[in-house]
Amino acid sequence: MSATVAWPDSLTSTAAWRQQLRTYDEWSAEQFVHADIEFLIEDRARLIDSLLAALWQRLGFETKGIALLAVGGYGRGALHPFSDIDLLFLVKNTVSPALEEKIGQCITLLWDLKLQVGHAVRTVDECLNEAANEITVATSLIESRLLQGDLELMAELEQEVFHHFPWSSRDFYQAKKDEQDERHRHFHGTAYNLEPNIKASPGGLRDIQTISWIAKQHFNTRSEESLVEYNYITAEEFVELKACSQMLWRVRFALHVVAKKGEDRLLFDYQPDVARLLGYGNDGKAAVERMMKDYFKTVVRVGELNRMLLQFFEQAILGPMELLTPRPLDHDFALSGSQIMALHDQAFATPEQIMRFFCHIAANKSVREVHSHTIRLLRNARREMTTPLCEDPAARTRFLELIRHPRGFGYAFELMHRYGVMARYLPAWDQIVGQMQFDLFHAYTVDEHTYRLVRNLYRFTLPKSAVQFPLCAELVKRMEHPEWLFLAGIFHDIAKGRGGDHSELGAIDAREFGELHQLPTEGTELIAWLVEQHLLMSVTAQKRDIYDPEVIARFAETCQSVTRLNYLYCLTVADIRATNSNLWNNWKATLLEELYRATHAVLAQSDRKTIDVRERVQQNRQSAMALLLSAGFSVEDITLLWGRFTADYFFRHTPEQIAWHSTHIMHVQEHQLPLILIGDENNNGTTELFIYHTEESNLFAKVAAVLDSEQLSIHDAQILNTRDGYVMDTFIVLERDGRALADVTRIEEVHQHLHDVLRKRKSVPRGYRPLSRRMRNFHVPTRVKFIQSKNKRRTTFELTALDRPGLIARLAQVLQQLDINLVAAKITTVGEQAEDLFIVASNQQEALTESERERLKKAIIDALDEE
Repeated sequence: MSATVAWPDSLTSTAAWRQQLRTYDEWSAEQFVHADIEFLIEDRARLIDSLLAALWQRLGFETKGIALLAVGGYGRGALHPFSDIDLLFLVKNTVSPALEEKIGQCITLLWDLKLQVGHAVRTVDECLNEAANEITVATSLIESRLLQGDLELMAELEQEVFHHFPWSSRDFYQAKKDEQDERHRHFHGTAYNLEPNIKASPGGLRDIQTISWIAKQHFNTRSEESLVEYNYITAEEFVELKACSQMLWRVRFALHVVAKKGEDRLLFDYQPDVARLLGYGNDGKAAVERMMKDYFKTVVRVGELNRMLLQFFEQAILGPMELLTPRPLDHDFALSGSQIMALHDQAFATPEQIMRFFCHIAANKSVREVHSHTIRLLRNARREMTTPLCEDPAARTRFLELIRHPRGFGYAFELMHRYGVMARYLPAWDQIVGQMQFDLFHAYTVDEHTYRLVRNLYRFTLPKSAVQFPLCAELVKRMEHPEWLFLAGIFHDIAKGRGGDHSELGAIDAREFGELHQLPTEGTELIAWLVEQHLLMSVTAQKRDIYDPEVIARFAETCQSVTRLNYLYCLTVADIRATNSNLWNNWKATLLEELYRATHAVLAQSDRKTIDVRERVQQNRQSAMALLLSAGFSVEDITLLWGRFTADYFFRHTPEQIAWHSTHIMHVQEHQLPLILIGDENNNGTTELFIYHTEESNLFAKVAAVLDSEQLSIHDAQILNTRDGYVMDTFIVLERDGRALADVTRIEEVHQHLHDVLRKRKSVPRGYRPLSRRMRNFHVPTRVKFIQSKNKRRTTFELTALDRPGLIARLAQVLQQLDINLVAAKITTVGEQAEDLFIVASNQQEALTESERERLKKAIIDALDEE
């Protein structure tokens, strides 16, 4: 079919025109499977050209005094199925009422055809004036082309743009660079977005266009090929950019077809169908991950070329603002101000030279950037490598020198990651480049996550981290071999995507690395152990009852030494913070530090294998007593109150919490119950909700329903009874984005809602919010797994399910219906998946029998999977 279309002669009905467009769209979608993408998007532009030509003739526009121009993407002669069609009506003089009516009629007809049209009506002078004030208008003039009308008028505009363009090359460059920087900030400066914008995200189509716009304006050319002749870009780089463009074009074209609209965000909703249309298969998650790996590799290449070429433009074409005499570092490299540069084109001829270059960067803290020509030489050298750098003994020596340098994992490692040198040094790293996981937990590809983890570890070595992460900073400072920690970070996820247990496979890789680099056996084994156990501390802190001495004993037994514990703690903090920007919060920080200190106390004393419960209870009581006495309470009143509390209460709460609770309980009257406290007595940056009330079997269910209706998430719950029929329930709650409750009005609103429901002034909220758009794209089967415990009066189980709104409230209803008491809960969300731990007991305060367990399991699965 192509763009050869016989458009109807009549304008009275748009139905026939729409049918022509529909027929073409169907043909284009069919052709997409095997046709060249460049042909398809150019053919669509030709189709719209012919449509506009037909409208121009049917409406009877004059041949003089007006010209119709294509601008924007359409000006480049490229259109995707639902791309915007940007038009400029260029007029000689002021628009007459008759001409204005024709232009309006033309635009209305295009809108009636359901085309996305943007337009402007300007004279040549107005174009130049608008261009002087608005960089986007100036950019559109660079790529405008004549569609219909007055050729002389178009030529006049071209002459003005050529001779009197209102932006100098330097100003135009800076404006487009600022525009790009702002756009990148909108996407948090990373190309690794779960739902990227094909056009606007870092490394997307707009970054390719920015390179082209700046060069075309400076060299006064419309041809991209001519940029090679001007030595702005090499032939190899031009071919690479073309290949990247075509890959992104194919993704965008498929996305438009699947979405049936001009959608540039590759949302979860569309990813499986886009992957299928692109030929990645129909196996859902696996197909999406294959597609996204190719996508991420592409945008990384675009980002690299974009940075290099913009820097090359500024340094080599515009010229530096001041010239500094290079200071040689050796016979291959030199410093010029804050730039490091190659002294000759053979500076990266050997693996040792490449690694020496990064050692220089680590050794010279004044280095802030790499000269553009040096980047080009490094890229060329990387492309020509046939064997991994680590196979060269001299390169290995340099790599060890780099990782042992105090700044080795600073800017030097950042550049090794950015320019693909880590992938050339370690073959295993090359396998994780662009490796994504189709879930809501991992916000970055595996290589980017690993880089961010290592960067977090490096920040622990900097003085300013002592304020935010004092324990990590202190531990790293005391480490004799901090490079072992960094290597554990490099290898912790390096086996992802291979199948099998990535922790075990990564440990094998770490041992092979240690042997190849002749590390001490002690170091190699520590690195391998850290890789194999890198999830242990996170799982224990977030999914186990760390107030259970048995849990601490098992964790300490696995760690075996304080040294291992120190390394594992730092690795765990860095790992969680590098996984997802929304994952780290003060509650997780508190859990990890409490687990660390409890385990350290066990490991530091060789004669003790578990926490001394009695000792901790006694210490907490004494400290809380001192706080209450200083507040004016008597020993008699305090002792009388505490006689009603169990030892478990004193073990599980800090002295500050105990004093806070006790102060209010001693002041409250029976008729004033429930007592509801909301605060942060431990100064952990979290929100504690404490409820003291007469014993009710369904109290937890009511509280969970209220908190869910208030869009608060429960992260921890301790359900304790006094000896005389009262409950003392403690919850850690946070806003959905992980923040603590800070606004006084918000706190009062939650307090009042809870009070009204518990006093039966309001009914318990029953409605559950629908799944979010993102969540609807995931299916997590509900699983209930019972965990062995030495406690004969408690039953512990893990719940894995889709993290839907109201999950905990639904579970609480199940427990209520089966007359099962909740003792404690640890609520953990891993992306779209809830992985929660619950400790329960029968109504007789005994562990559940086998039949009761099976009944509970079935009831939970039925309740949560009924949707």
